[in-house]
Amino acid sequence: MPIRSRITRAALVGAALTTSLVIAACSSGSTTATDNVTAGAGAPGGKLVVGITTDPNTLFPWKATQFQAVNVLQNIYGTLTEFDKDLNVVPGIAQSWTPSADGMTLTMKLRPGLKFADGSALDSTDVKYSLDKINTEATAAVARSSLASVASVAAPDPTTVVLTMKSPDASLPANLASVNMAILSSTDTETALQTKPNGSGPYEFQARVPNQSLTLSKNPSYYGTPATLDSLEFRVIPDETSIVSSMQSGNVQMSVLNDPLVAKAAEGGTLKVAKTPQLSYHVLQLNARKGDLTDVNVRLAIQCAIDRKQVLDTAALGEGEVTGPITSPAYKSDPDARPCPKRDLAKAAQYLAKAGKSSVTIKTIVSQGEYATSVNEAQSLKAQLAEAKINLDLEVLESGAYVDRWVAADFEAAVALNGGRPDPDGMYGRYFTSTGNLNKVAGYSSPELDQLFAQGKKATDKAERTKIYTQVSDDLENNAAWVWLFTSYTYTATTSGVRGFTPMANGSLQFLRSTTVTQ
Repeated sequence: MPIRSRITRAALVGAALTTSLVIAACSSGSTTATDNVTAGAGAPGGKLVVGITTDPNTLFPWKATQFQAVNVLQNIYGTLTEFDKDLNVVPGIAQSWTPSADGMTLTMKLRPGLKFADGSALDSTDVKYSLDKINTEATAAVARSSLASVASVAAPDPTTVVLTMKSPDASLPANLASVNMAILSSTDTETALQTKPNGSGPYEFQARVPNQSLTLSKNPSYYGTPATLDSLEFRVIPDETSIVSSMQSGNVQMSVLNDPLVAKAAEGGTLKVAKTPQLSYHVLQLNARKGDLTDVNVRLAIQCAIDRKQVLDTAALGEGEVTGPITSPAYKSDPDARPCPKRDLAKAAQYLAKAGKSSVTIKTIVSQGEYATSVNEAQSLKAQLAEAKINLDLEVLESGAYVDRWVAADFEAAVALNGGRPDPDGMYGRYFTSTGNLNKVAGYSSPELDQLFAQGKKATDKAERTKIYTQVSDDLENNAAWVWLFTSYTYTATTSGVRGFTPMANGSLQFLRSTTVTQ
């Protein structure tokens, strides 16, 4: 997701330093963020059909990592904070928050009269329950590390929540905006929510036909401006070309495409396509705790043997830019600050020899269906690495099986597209700290990184944070923890009757709440 002039650095810096602010106003952002998106407001009501390539693999928000699941669930569940269209942190369920002078407490005031979709009240008891459960290791919540700095949560009255901190955390308000931090009813269970989600977002769950469709309807209890659509259907269509055909025939009105070739072919006629740079990044994840990858020299050999621009050109038609670890514009990594900024087969051979290897084979998982360019990326990487006597033994998996293997860290390497965040701690703290709840997946940590991430949480000065996260990026690159490849775009395709949707750099579909459609 390369972010250039479309999103200001100042806007994203604000997201990282929000603990110094008290925000009491609701977000209004409903204008388009990209020139090519349909704008303006149409008549409310009606049904919008959104084409997706893969059925959501979970309906439980605390464990959602698959893009399709996240996109559905963020329309069902409310979070304490949210992002506006420019990725500034704004109120969600919490209408304001106030840090203490020393940063050791954060007091959040909830909106009055909050309700879940089933009609039950949402108050501070539910917030405390949710944060406590997320922060409990047995829950296996994917965002648990976002609460690592929280010592305790108190609910002194129905509309007040007090977070007592182990240490100040400048990243916390931004981290609370993730749907992985959704507030659930204290009376609900994971089992129940897997079949009938019960949130406080703009839409509520209506029906599901596995591997075919999932339908939402307007939530009359939503705390914000009511959703403009009466209902919203996510329809599963296995590939993006078929989705475009369904749009051209009028059966689907909207889809977010990943394949630039399909997006280019879709433009014109009755369809409009908006191109939006993204914070997410394409990466070859290396599990430094398995097989030959335990040797940093093998990992560096892989890093040096890859031409990232060639992967970008081959898999995504050059639609994007080569990236380093941190894609957040306020803290963006320099992609040339790595041992091999350009492909260097001679240096790769030196690293492999230093590891005492003449060749290596790396078992590598690849997802098919979650995003369009995955298999092409894998094939490009395999061909390049073969020239350095490094064999990627590819195992192509359907999306659900891939996610299961990925979460279990059951791989040596993985070709992946990972979501980016405005704050670097939310992006990588859960991966590359020794206590991070996804460190098993990352396969790499160090005492130096633990210290740097702790410093980054405490710092509120922009220059100081930039220096810290530059050191984080350098550590990751110099140890070839992963091989970061490129950021790309999403392409929001809409039929002529769709109005008011705002694409976002973090890939969120939250502005389906303000979308209208003429049938």
